[in-house]
Amino acid sequence: MNPLRSRFRCRRAAWLVACCLFADLACAQANGDSPTLRKIRDAGVITLGHRVASAPFSYLDGKRQPIGYSMDICQKVVDAVRVRLQMPDLEVRPIVVSSATRIPLVANGTVDLECGITTNTAERGKSVSFSVTTFVAASRLLARKSAHVQTLDDLRGKPVVSTLATTSLIFLNAVNQSRGLDMKILAGLDDIEAFRLLTNGRAVAYAMDDVLLHSMLADAPDAASYLIANDALTTEPYAIGLKRDDPVFKQLVDGVIVELFKSGEIQGIYRKWFESPIPPKGTNLNLPMSDSLKRVIQHPTDASDPRLYR
Repeated sequence: MNPLRSRFRCRRAAWLVACCLFADLACAQANGDSPTLRKIRDAGVITLGHRVASAPFSYLDGKRQPIGYSMDICQKVVDAVRVRLQMPDLEVRPIVVSSATRIPLVANGTVDLECGITTNTAERGKSVSFSVTTFVAASRLLARKSAHVQTLDDLRGKPVVSTLATTSLIFLNAVNQSRGLDMKILAGLDDIEAFRLLTNGRAVAYAMDDVLLHSMLADAPDAASYLIANDALTTEPYAIGLKRDDPVFKQLVDGVIVELFKSGEIQGIYRKWFESPIPPKGTNLNLPMSDSLKRVIQHPTDASDPRLYR
């Protein structure tokens, strides 16, 4: 081989390697060395996990498109990712998740943003990360007025239902064992099935987050026959689920949410979903913002300890 040609090829190969390294370095700097942002950039797609019937947070409208309070917040994050990656045409791919599948799908990277009704807990934090808190709920008991249920003691030896893979179900099992209440605990595959077990009489009470109970009752024809207990069983700080060990992506998501808080834009988003008629039936939940959520807006936190929200 001609020595000059050989040296030229070596220099050209070295130049190409240098260019690739420079490009990789530039991408890493642009993405802040975030695995999630690199994945989104390379695929040209960001995946949003959503629920199908968890109004007003994440559910399907009349056109079977995901909408809701959590979806609106996630859309703000998508806008920020588009700017960060300089990809204005970034595709958004919705993926249906359930109470049982949401955490695994975030943990394995199938879902980039879990935009539903997920409580930030220390146990879940072992598998996924969470944004700053976006809503604060409380788990309570729902029962027919004629059942006279206000506390767990009223359910001693009786059937009670909650939804599979929820903090309410975990709480029921723990307190049933620790206090020897002898309750028969049933699990619905989703909130709709759990509520049905209550309405058809198979369960005396349904333990679930109060805001979701209000949402289900809003469309129930016999809503006046039911009562949500005053006593809170647990405190539930909701957050957007993210893949673990990606502090750069979490910082981006948190920054978007905190800016919604600081600018006051979150107030309009809240009124849209909790104090106004919402699709598809024009239901108005008429739920003023709680003091707990007001405190979170003033002092954003990603704490999982429920005591910090009381």
